[in-house]
Amino acid sequence: MSGKKYDVVALGELLIDFTENGVSGQGNTIFEANPGGAPCNVLAMLNQLGRKTAFMGKVGVDIFGNKLKGVLDEVGIDTSALLMDPDVRTTLAFVQTFADGDRDFSFYRNPGADMMLMEGEVDGEMLAQCRVFHFGTLSMTHDEVRKATKKAIAIAKENGAVISFDPNLRPPLWSSLDLAKEQVDYGLRQCDVLKISDNEIQWFTGKEDYDEGIKVLQDTYHIPLILLSMGKEGSRAYYRDLRVERAPYLQENTIETTGAGDTFGGSCLNFVLEYGLDGLDEEKLSYMLSFANAAASLITTRKGALRVMPKPEEVEKLMQTT
Repeated sequence: MSGKKYDVVALGELLIDFTENGVSGQGNTIFEANPGGAPCNVLAMLNQLGRKTAFMGKVGVDIFGNKLKGVLDEVGIDTSALLMDPDVRTTLAFVQTFADGDRDFSFYRNPGADMMLMEGEVDGEMLAQCRVFHFGTLSMTHDEVRKATKKAIAIAKENGAVISFDPNLRPPLWSSLDLAKEQVDYGLRQCDVLKISDNEIQWFTGKEDYDEGIKVLQDTYHIPLILLSMGKEGSRAYYRDLRVERAPYLQENTIETTGAGDTFGGSCLNFVLEYGLDGLDEEKLSYMLSFANAAASLITTRKGALRVMPKPEEVEKLMQTT
């Protein structure tokens, strides 16, 4: 995979996350417009780690679309495959954070620009030039963007890329959870690296015990590396016969968890780029998880995610002082 122009290319949603930021004098919730979208969060973390990244997707020719392109350019993500559509609006998501840190999402996407990417708009030349291709299921909720996603996966695989998948389940965006399971199943059959959350593994496999759920995935899909994020319980990596677990870096000054899983996933992909999928052992996997957990912990102390990803020296400092 050496000699490729891009370390990671991601396809999917680029949107505005409106997150709570206090209360007005009249008692109304104040929302802050944060650049967001899981695939670009992953890329932003990789950029902080010195990787060359590019994004494929679509935004509207509007205030928010222009803002999002500007932010990607600012953080160093290649936007040459970001399309701007004058006929559809940029997707918006309102995020409500509860006292226990859990979140609820309200999406304004009927339609939203991210779901209007067409099969014929996929940049095959860019995909042929990436070492890793990353995607999730928000680009698989509707027919046309699903075709575009599947075409991109096929081109990336044909050119030897490692395929990275994060289901990133958002139930309100699906016409049915049966369709969601069908598309997650497709992603699992394509990927070499899977990042999945605790609630997603339980939902998809029906197994309450995480190890039992992962065993179902291993036996069915034979995915080389599975990364399980467990929030306040830390994370695990499953690789061949290895099961490695690392504790989280909990902090008192956590604000919100938006982007934490993406920061974790991007950090892990950095290690895949460094070591490949054949040279991993318990020591490497332990360090990978510790680094990824620390990076995810830092992002929970900041508003938004995409433009405030932690620098590697910040992550190392947290690992050394905790």
